[in-house]
Amino acid sequence: MNLDDLTDDPEDTRHSTAERASAASRSTWVSVGVNLLLTFTQVTVGLFSKSQGLVADGIHSLSDLVADFVVLFASHHSKKEADEDHPYGHQRFETAASLALGLLLLAVGVGMLWSAIRKLEEPETVPQVHIVALWVAGGALVAKELLFRYMLAVAKRVKSSMLVANAWHARSDAASSLVVGIGIIGNLAGYPILDPIAALIVGFMVSRMGWGFGWDALHDLMDRSVDDEEVEAIRRTLTETDGVRNVHDVRTRKMGDMIVVDAHLEVDATISVEEGHDIAVEARQRVLQRHRVLNLMTHVDPWRRPDLDHATPAAQTQP
Repeated sequence: MNLDDLTDDPEDTRHSTAERASAASRSTWVSVGVNLLLTFTQVTVGLFSKSQGLVADGIHSLSDLVADFVVLFASHHSKKEADEDHPYGHQRFETAASLALGLLLLAVGVGMLWSAIRKLEEPETVPQVHIVALWVAGGALVAKELLFRYMLAVAKRVKSSMLVANAWHARSDAASSLVVGIGIIGNLAGYPILDPIAALIVGFMVSRMGWGFGWDALHDLMDRSVDDEEVEAIRRTLTETDGVRNVHDVRTRKMGDMIVVDAHLEVDATISVEEGHDIAVEARQRVLQRHRVLNLMTHVDPWRRPDLDHATPAAQTQP
């Protein structure tokens, strides 16, 4: 999931960079506390109960801790104002953080896959786990699902792709805890091989999610446009501005969770340069107020009445 999936109305009021940074900080510190507790509990109990799946889930929680600090770092830098070296601000720190989260998830997932495959190559070495591992896996599942719902609600409210990535990181943990729980139940029921199989499935899930986040962030860093719906909403705002006769060549590119827009505005060819400038300024202000647009660069083109387009020069001078 990305930010565009969360935008029910492209014309929702924009949230300030400082507000998003504050929300990111609060929700991430909650995640830090939860993941710190889960990491210690899962790894300790997993080693004690001989559950490879639970240990793998604990390592996944540990990766969340690292991810949380990446988010805090990016949140601190992305709220900086524009400067001479960064005239559009520092919002792409968030995109870079999403890329880092994706790479981290991918690395953790591949590590889990490797460990589980090695265990499956020697199934006779898989021990029976202790029932306490099942209780810890169940508790981790509940905690991670609640954390996911909390973080996603914050991400929706402030429309932050970085928080979306971190929230779904928590959901991947919830899903992995569910799989681990099922593997532990199978192990306890007399099928020990199900515990490393659960660890294998968790590794695949984590790798897949890491690849998805990393790929999306990479495209955003390459100036990917926003979706057609949001482009059309921006175009509509421009077209509805008094004095704008037509709009063409609307181009967008992402700047973190914000958008940079270029557009050509067609205004009456008979008005003065000053009047055309005023119309463009008004159109720009409307877009900045109604959309998550960081900056809009306009180019004013002349527009003539369609009924005069093919008229003779003498006819065009008639009132």
